[in-house]
Amino acid sequence: MSSRIFQSVIVQMKDATDRIVGVIDPDGIVIASSDLSQIGTNIGSVAQLLEETDTLTVSSAGKTYKALSQESTDGYTVFTAGEDELAKTICIMASIAISEAGIYFEENHDKRSFVKTIISENILPGDIFVRAKELGFSQDVARGVLVIRLANASNTSAIDTVSDVFPDKQNDFVISVNDTDIVVIKELPAKNETKYLVGLAETIHEKLKTELSFTSVIGVGTPARHLRELAERYKEALIAIDIGRVFETGKSVICYENLGISRLIYQLPTTLCEIFLAEVFKRNPIESLDAETLFTIYKFFENNLNVSETSRKLFVHRNTLVYRLEKIRKITGLDLRVFDHAIIFKVALMVRMYLVSQESKSL
Repeated sequence: MSSRIFQSVIVQMKDATDRIVGVIDPDGIVIASSDLSQIGTNIGSVAQLLEETDTLTVSSAGKTYKALSQESTDGYTVFTAGEDELAKTICIMASIAISEAGIYFEENHDKRSFVKTIISENILPGDIFVRAKELGFSQDVARGVLVIRLANASNTSAIDTVSDVFPDKQNDFVISVNDTDIVVIKELPAKNETKYLVGLAETIHEKLKTELSFTSVIGVGTPARHLRELAERYKEALIAIDIGRVFETGKSVICYENLGISRLIYQLPTTLCEIFLAEVFKRNPIESLDAETLFTIYKFFENNLNVSETSRKLFVHRNTLVYRLEKIRKITGLDLRVFDHAIIFKVALMVRMYLVSQESKSL
């Protein structure tokens, strides 16, 4: 927070008390005071004293101190002349007033907070233009949205690591949303926007893994062409993570644009999915296929329906694979060597995966 805000609050309090009130930075330098002659002087840091006390305030050398607790004011301390009960009361009240002023300042003058209100949809679309103009914020610049979700870890240390990747704090923003999610808003180059975002996400994933041993999954939304699109792109990145948990379990970076049919299935009602499976597997349910047969099917799809390549990967004779495929045809009525049948079977497997994931959610 600007020292101008500190000084503004203190000036307003000056008429209410004859006690000197001020703010010091982490090094003990007075950066705001009701006694203007004190500004710039060093009265010493009290950080250690504040850490060691269990009370709201601490008194030392004729002054009472209280740390400012707001995130934007970490390291700053309010002080008041005197060590009596009145000094403690004034110090606490000054701290509250300055903290509230800091919240108001951030909400109205801080770009990062502005971006956070957009993605959380806490601002009216019509107000985005006005606030962006006040902040000197470019509205029509292409921006990417990444959501970094940490597995079994808090984002407290991760957010600093991610922030190191983005030195431009005026145009790129790293925002903590909750204990596990970090959002990155990044201005994009003119070309290969999605490819650039995916590469950036992979860099962040690797950095978290090597430096902090954190496991993460990163969702990548489509590029936003205007500030008002950021909320929608944020939702896309969240959806990418959710869909990836079902259909892309081995991937650490999941791009919304590349999800294809997975996106369609994810949006279907479960009742419709159940009807579809019942229609596809009229002869026998998909559960009638054993684990070995299902593994063969997945490998056949992975190798683009190529019998020779699949048999080589499975370390079986070509005729053995043909026998298995014929067995599948007899059980399900679908011949995976026929392209149309293979498509139906592939979609059916994905629908089944989706239903299983929905059932596990409800447990």
